[in-house]
Amino acid sequence: MAETRSSSDGANKEFGGVIKHEQINGREVNVESVALADAQARSKQNPWSMRSFQLYSFCLVATLNSCINGYDGMVLGNINSMEPFLKYFNLPPGGGPQTGIFFSIYSVGGFVATPFVGPLVDQWGRRWGMVIGAALIVLGSLVQGASQSRGQFIGARFLLGLGVNISASAGPAYVVEIAPPSWRGAVTGVYNTFWFMGAIPASWVTYGTGLHLADSDQSWRIPLYLQCVFSGLVLIFSLLLPESPRWLFANDRHDEALAILAKYHGEGDPNDPIVQLQLREFQESISLAGSDKKWWDYSELFGTRGNLWRILMVFLMGFIGQWSGNAVISYFMPYALEGAGVKNKDTQRLLSALMTVVQFIFALVGASIVDRFGRRTLMFYGECLFTIYFAIITGLSSQLDPATGEFPTKSMSNAVITFIYLFGVTYSITITPMQALYPVECLKYETRAKGMAFNGLFIGLAGFYNLFVTSIAQVNIGWKYYYWFIAENALAAVLIYFVFVETKGRTLEELEEVFNAPNPNKASRKKQHAEIEQGVGAVVS
Repeated sequence: MAETRSSSDGANKEFGGVIKHEQINGREVNVESVALADAQARSKQNPWSMRSFQLYSFCLVATLNSCINGYDGMVLGNINSMEPFLKYFNLPPGGGPQTGIFFSIYSVGGFVATPFVGPLVDQWGRRWGMVIGAALIVLGSLVQGASQSRGQFIGARFLLGLGVNISASAGPAYVVEIAPPSWRGAVTGVYNTFWFMGAIPASWVTYGTGLHLADSDQSWRIPLYLQCVFSGLVLIFSLLLPESPRWLFANDRHDEALAILAKYHGEGDPNDPIVQLQLREFQESISLAGSDKKWWDYSELFGTRGNLWRILMVFLMGFIGQWSGNAVISYFMPYALEGAGVKNKDTQRLLSALMTVVQFIFALVGASIVDRFGRRTLMFYGECLFTIYFAIITGLSSQLDPATGEFPTKSMSNAVITFIYLFGVTYSITITPMQALYPVECLKYETRAKGMAFNGLFIGLAGFYNLFVTSIAQVNIGWKYYYWFIAENALAAVLIYFVFVETKGRTLEELEEVFNAPNPNKASRKKQHAEIEQGVGAVVS
């Protein structure tokens, strides 16, 4: 028998820090966690088994929460280019302060929900958080579609914002907590890619109603009514899901937590190494009397240096994810295309619809590679490329004739459109999967629900700026607004390189050691050299 000690303490310990197994001669690799690599090598876990597909179906239901946000992002941008909508509410074409209020009140609803989201999801559980959020969204969607006045429409948008903040906190928390550590990154990374599963039908529905019901109020009412479809599915099916095993453990329901882990992470075996590793880490890391039991207690979010670093990651991710330029290709894509020389409204909506399909495909690519390349690496290279793209778009757009709205040559117009699409593709690969995955991984169990509520607040603040300011900037300064994206993306690349923590390759509980290190950024990049043989185990080599 060989006996090897892990070089890390805390969550990496296996029965006093000793990993026992037969002598192996396997492949040599660099790993973030030997304990996890050893458990994975010995586990009977099968990603293609019936139980794994059941688990995927649970995650799929939670992932539909992301569709809700995607649908809203695309439908509002497209109906805002419809004459019947602008005429009905007496809104100016091309945006402005009144349009900004119509759009940004959605974010205000998210702000107001923030103090209540964490306590609700902690006390009632992740499932009921999704149910309550979905119910509010269904109600808001129906009121929005039936609106007879500006006040009614704005009130419905506010209600939608409330519901979305709850759903956007409960949904990712559920997925990351029920997914096995072996493919947590890919499964949770898919969560935000389903933004496009909402955006795609929204873009094609608005394209169809705008084409065939061009002079009717139904051109914009039908898409708004249909916003309740995804939330309706979440409302119905969330009631059939098992609860998060971490929530069950934290609420002193250990037997139920073990049963779920064994069934879905260990192919029915409660003694499976992956199951036992997680159970030991629950015992070490999840407090049965933590701040999640006190609805009023937010102190743990800021109580230690490690937790301050965690909430800093959530804060930065919320703003970087929203300020990279994505508002231009979601809510304001028609105006971006107008600035690129595309004048026909139907063509604008068609190009927007095609963009969502392209982005969804590449977002799935991004989700499939997050565990291979890492979160921090993908985001860093993404931000570098965004800086280059917007520098080129800005340079080309400066040649637009303000009098005629035309470029000197057709090739310049096509080049702007090409780089807008390149931005969309790159953003989908490098940022889209991270927007739900990264903040929820950075937060530990006791602060996860409340921290994700703050994540919703940070996204809402950034989104309010996007929706209100961008609406005005597109009209008043046009292409010059792109200078902001050049500066923001360059700064984001620097922050990601020197500040962001790499979360891949460790269980959620093992990240405690990383965030408690003097320099979490540096600690997260350390690896151990190990020899792994499937079915036998792992040793430090």
